[in-house]
Amino acid sequence: MSLQATEATVVTLGEDNLIIREDQVPMELVQRGDVIKVVPGGKFPVDGKVLEGNTMADESLITGEAMPVTKKPGSTVIAGSINAHGSVLVNATHVGNDTTLAQIVKLVEEAQMSKAPIQQLADRFSGYFVPFIIIISTLTLVVWIIIGFIDFGVVQKYFPTPNKHISRAEVIIRFAFQTSITVLCIACPCSLGLATPTAVMVGTGVAAQNGILIKGGKPLEMAHKIKTVMFDKTGTITHGVPKVMRVLLLVDTATLPLRKVLAVVGTAEASSEHPLAVAVTKYCKEELGTEALGYCMDFQAVPGCGIGCKVSSVEGVLAHSKHLSERATHLSGVGSVPVQTDVAPETFSVLIGNREWMRRNGLDVPSAVSEAMAEHEMRGQTAVLAAIDGVLCGMVAIADAVKQEAALAVHTLRSMGVDVVLITGDNRKTARAIATQVGIHKVFAEVLPSHKVAKVQELQKEGRKVAMVGDGINDSPALAQADIGIAIGTGTDVAIEAADVVLIRNDLLDVVAAIHLSKRTVWRVRLNLVLALIYNLVGIPIAAGVFMPFGIVLQPWMGSAAMAASSVSVVLSSLQLKCYKKPDLERYEAQAQAQGRMKPLTASQVSVHIGMDDRWRDSPRATPWDQVSYISQVSMSSLKSDILSRHSTTADDSGDKWSLLLNDRDEEQRI
Repeated sequence: MSLQATEATVVTLGEDNLIIREDQVPMELVQRGDVIKVVPGGKFPVDGKVLEGNTMADESLITGEAMPVTKKPGSTVIAGSINAHGSVLVNATHVGNDTTLAQIVKLVEEAQMSKAPIQQLADRFSGYFVPFIIIISTLTLVVWIIIGFIDFGVVQKYFPTPNKHISRAEVIIRFAFQTSITVLCIACPCSLGLATPTAVMVGTGVAAQNGILIKGGKPLEMAHKIKTVMFDKTGTITHGVPKVMRVLLLVDTATLPLRKVLAVVGTAEASSEHPLAVAVTKYCKEELGTEALGYCMDFQAVPGCGIGCKVSSVEGVLAHSKHLSERATHLSGVGSVPVQTDVAPETFSVLIGNREWMRRNGLDVPSAVSEAMAEHEMRGQTAVLAAIDGVLCGMVAIADAVKQEAALAVHTLRSMGVDVVLITGDNRKTARAIATQVGIHKVFAEVLPSHKVAKVQELQKEGRKVAMVGDGINDSPALAQADIGIAIGTGTDVAIEAADVVLIRNDLLDVVAAIHLSKRTVWRVRLNLVLALIYNLVGIPIAAGVFMPFGIVLQPWMGSAAMAASSVSVVLSSLQLKCYKKPDLERYEAQAQAQGRMKPLTASQVSVHIGMDDRWRDSPRATPWDQVSYISQVSMSSLKSDILSRHSTTADDSGDKWSLLLNDRDEEQRI
């Protein structure tokens, strides 16, 4: 709830929607129907619809998707999201407890309240053990009294009394009470009581040392029972940050060298705050080996289309880049060529954006280029065109790269007999592309936060133990509802709070390690219980005098010492968990190679479901705020116009970053 704005700027509109008054009002006083003004960089204080203005909204805190969303008159905005640029007027439709954030908080609370506590195994044993021992002790007392009165010689043999003045009955009762008390002493359930908490304490400590925070014994005990793991996509399977995957050069390098294209495009994108632009600028700087770029003038950004500007002074950037490369060549012993910097400055007219942006500016997109763009978009990547001085010169493919260990983690989980499901609010094309790369067969795309909760509940009703792995606020209800909620340490505070397990190192293989450590810990708990039970099963008959004919007799102090020794042995057994070593990457890879090579799936092998499929109409959680989120997702896809996918994925199978497209031919060129 702290993500919401504390105040809102309520405006009064006159004729022709002219603002005649502005008031700073606390959020508690904002009512439905009020018109709110939101400035660039500010938070949207309420759910509502845009009345006037155009902007881009960062809804990643709410929806989990990193790409900004185009907002124009009629678009829906979500409370807590950030207005990137452009002042807008918003008509409040949901305020207070009706906003999206408030509904998410409510879902989290309901899930936490409905989660049943796990009954500890030791508690069940102790519940039966204590009355059982009291009965055994009482029976021992009664039996030895009866035996003593029937055959006093047996008692006199094993319980000699130097005082001849003590009566026979007193001797029998003394002996019977001694054996009965020895049974109570040796059968003290301390070892049973220590079996679980000591192992859990050591197990959680070892997990923390390995970068896995487990919140108590319940999730540690439950993790080994997991049969289905549901992964969120953005920020969990992927890095959550756009990255340039490939550049296609559409002109001859003799006419326009590749480095010049990078310098010009990087300079133009440096003036934009769009995440895709930031990714392109970062990439160009890395490839050119410089932090300095040229100058940008007359910059214009059209939300949902692209940018236009004029770029100059890139000669110095190219000279610096060339100097660095030649210096590296010289250091390697090949020699160098003098650097010439006295090049006449040029000014370039630059256009960067989607197909529609190029068409608006009078540039035709050849069919070969369109096909190349479609190929990348089928992989879930965002394809952006670049034109310099009226000539279409390049295409940049940008994606939210899949984490390096994601495919290995999925393969390892499946080899352990765990079903893996991908569930995301992103579109079906991107979701399918990601699933094919990491080896996930079942995908739920375009789902809302309440859909994720409903899907977890559906699997739980089938008797399956479900783990949810996520990082965003939209994942928090499902994290709380799942039997085990696993949050990425780099995720939001709300997700970390709702989760049972937190992966500090942002490594998906730690999901496997958490399940593996849970199995080891539970195995140690069971071993402790078995040791304690064996000790009791052997010790109680000895204390009760069953082995007296063989000369084995225990005094009460001996039973107490044996009981203490059993407790110490259980603690030492639990401490052996400190020797646990988390399997490293090489071990996981060796196991994967031994079980068969990990191969990317084909599109036909991935089953994609939209939302909750036919269950949408019957869903009890299809609340108004769900519709707000759904409309927001539809507006997200408009960011990249007709064919640009809303989100991203990794590089293609070839691994090449550079391609040269000439005369309708697609040839690859590594730089």
